[in-house]
Amino acid sequence: MTTSPSPATASASSSNGESLASLPRWRQFLLGACNTARHLGATLNWRRDPDYEQRKMQHEVRMKQLDSEIEQIKKETELLRCENAREKALSALIKQHCFPAESNSTPIPPIEPDSSSS
Repeated sequence: MTTSPSPATASASSSNGESLASLPRWRQFLLGACNTARHLGATLNWRRDPDYEQRKMQHEVRMKQLDSEIEQIKKETELLRCENAREKALSALIKQHCFPAESNSTPIPPIEPDSSSS
């Protein structure tokens, strides 16, 4: 809705014949503000933002993209956790079989160089 300045009618009564003093205070304030705006030549412009709907749709599309990216990251994170758990289990098995505990193993004697070949 667009309004343009119109000649100010500074009368003490409203269009329906009520006096200004009989109006509620909020109406008196609005009438005073409108008369001041008209006096200053102000124009009220209440047009809808034409790009609002487009920006809103772009925002919604981006939010959906972000949601799908978040879901993908959650899936990848869960896969990495599973792989990490598998690697830890495998590492524990390798340590258990390839490097037995010291209490169960006999020390390997050090290899000494052959003195006859020098």
